[in-house]
Amino acid sequence: MLVATWLLAAASLASAIPKWDMENGFLVDLLNEDKFEVENVLKSPTRFKDLPPILKKPKSHERSLKEGEIPQYVIDYAPFVHLYSEERYLPYDIKQYVEHFHAEFKNGTTVPGTENGQLNITNLGSLPKMSGVYLTADEDFDADPDWITGIKNKPNLVNGEIKDAPATLIIVDKGNGWVDAFWFYFYSFNLGPFVMGSGPYGNHVGDWEHSLVRFYKGKPVIVWMSAHGGGGAYYYKHLEKYELDPKHPIIFSARGTHANYVSVGTHPHDLPYEILCDFTDRGPLWNPTRNYLGYTYDGKFVYPAENNTNAKHRGREVTYGNWLTFTGHWGDKQLESSDPRQSYSFIGGHKYIDGPKGPLKKNLLRIVPCERHKWWNFWNGCNVRENIKWGIGVESEGYNCGNVFANVRPKWLRMILQQITWGGGFCFFVDLIYG
Repeated sequence: MLVATWLLAAASLASAIPKWDMENGFLVDLLNEDKFEVENVLKSPTRFKDLPPILKKPKSHERSLKEGEIPQYVIDYAPFVHLYSEERYLPYDIKQYVEHFHAEFKNGTTVPGTENGQLNITNLGSLPKMSGVYLTADEDFDADPDWITGIKNKPNLVNGEIKDAPATLIIVDKGNGWVDAFWFYFYSFNLGPFVMGSGPYGNHVGDWEHSLVRFYKGKPVIVWMSAHGGGGAYYYKHLEKYELDPKHPIIFSARGTHANYVSVGTHPHDLPYEILCDFTDRGPLWNPTRNYLGYTYDGKFVYPAENNTNAKHRGREVTYGNWLTFTGHWGDKQLESSDPRQSYSFIGGHKYIDGPKGPLKKNLLRIVPCERHKWWNFWNGCNVRENIKWGIGVESEGYNCGNVFANVRPKWLRMILQQITWGGGFCFFVDLIYG
């Protein structure tokens, strides 16, 4: 019975997997006969057959965009974001956010000229160019004031706009027809995960998340999205799309942490066997193109958008000044152990940690889609997946690797096999090699 079950499962998988062309090294999509190279731990996700290379710092004649140009295709293919349905910490306007802070050096002394409400978005970029500068809240953020929760900033049910929380779009020309469009999503607070029933741990004031859409000659090729210092990269064609305008890929923002995923359900990360998880669902849909700050970046200079596609927001980038050049932390320094709000767990770490760095500190000149690699990823691999990495649990909507064993008997054996695969063992290596 067990052998028969395995054969049926294998047959089912074989019928669902595209055919491998051994001679040419391609996967063949039988639905539309498109061919593309497999990118995984064994091959670089930056080399595409018959396409020119992606450049970190292209010369002027190798660029396809001029300074400050926001091409229409970037807007047409921008990701839409499902926020969590019961999200407590919603997106927020960086301009309003900064006005609740003063700046401090790492030793706790106040940066002159930022006390007593003097700090604002226009003078943010004039702060000392040091990594050890922290935006420090003027009031107790732990009391959840409105500027922390963004309680009013839910997407409009008709068009997905969040009126008081602009996204930040930064376009980087990578030469030879390659263009990277980075969409940054700002939240005033990151509520960290719970670990084995305790927590939350890893909370921080200020939270920058982002997604990347990589284009070649105006066509989207790869979408990458941030999650806990890492993230996931996918071929654009395989992502879920917005039903009313199928050019827009759909991503999902996790509860509290705002980590980005491509499916709903429970998403284990960093620790095996669901010890540490994120949760996503189909909450309100955010359309960042309705309200954004647009810029281009060449690795040295930032240029404000000349043609923000939303007419009522044109020129706002200039009025905000050079805030992007702020090199410090967008939130308080990790609270001292003596602070009554602070706590520590051997497994979860500190309850409150440092606020994050801003968008220009997110490796925007990278060649591989991934921002950086995890400590265990010693080969610095950046696997571009061909298949959706489905969430698990009762809220999930897709097919999980562990479900291969759904009909295995006896029940105890099935449970063991599913736990092993869902916990990141077998499925992790399959995903690493195949994607």
